[in-house]
Amino acid sequence: MLTSKFTSVLGARSRDDLLREVLKFARCNGFDLVSTMAVIDSPLAQPSFIVLHNSPPLYLETFMNLELARRDPVMQHCKHHGTPIVWGQQTYVSADLGERWEHQAAFGYKAGIAVAMHMPNGRHYFIGLDRDGPLPSHSGELTRTVADIQLFAVFAQEAALRILLPETDLDLPKLSVRELECLRWTMEGKTAWELGQILKITEQTAARHINNATQKLGCINKLQAVLKALRLGILG
Repeated sequence: MLTSKFTSVLGARSRDDLLREVLKFARCNGFDLVSTMAVIDSPLAQPSFIVLHNSPPLYLETFMNLELARRDPVMQHCKHHGTPIVWGQQTYVSADLGERWEHQAAFGYKAGIAVAMHMPNGRHYFIGLDRDGPLPSHSGELTRTVADIQLFAVFAQEAALRILLPETDLDLPKLSVRELECLRWTMEGKTAWELGQILKITEQTAARHINNATQKLGCINKLQAVLKALRLGILG
C-alpha cells in the first residue's frame, strides 16, 4: 500500500499546492531546494517551460538562464534520458564546469538527484531535489532515496501536467470495455498473470490490453495510465 508520502501530491489544486507538496516530500528525504517543471515541445516554436522552484533570490538569474541550462550536465542528462541522475561536484568537474559548481554551491546546490519523464505528444516532466551537503554515502540508503524520488515523480507529474498544462482537447480517449476492465484490476494491484486468471484470458492478452490503454491515454506506464484514467473520469 502506497503511503501519503507519495500520493498526497495528487490532491494539489494550484501551483502553490504543488510546490508545497514537492517541498514536503523533499524535506522528508533531506533536501531543501526543489524544482519541478513541465515542458511542452512545439514543431513551430521554441519549447515552453513552466517552472516551480524555491531557488534563493540571489541565485534566480543563474537558475533561470536558458543558455547555462543548455550546458548544464544535469539538465542535459534529463533532456536525453529517463533514468535518474545522482550528481555532485565531480559531475560538473567531468564536464569541465568546475567553476559553475563552485558558483551554485555557494547558494546550496552542492549535490542532488534529478529525473525526467518523457511522454507522448512532446510533453516532458522534470523534478530535481538538491541539498547543501553530500548525498548519503551508504549505497543502500542512496538507492532507496533514488527509488523513492522515482516513485514520487510518477504522482507529481500527474499533478503537474494537470495544473501546469491543462487539457485543451476535450475528446476523451476511446478505451474498449476489456481495456477498462484491465485498468480497474491494475488499480487494485493485479499483475497481468492475475488479470488473465480473473478475466479468463491469457497473460499476454491481458498485457496487450494494458499496453493499448496506456498508449491511448498518452502515458508511459500502467500506473500513470491508471492515474490519468481516474482524473479523466473514465475509470468509474
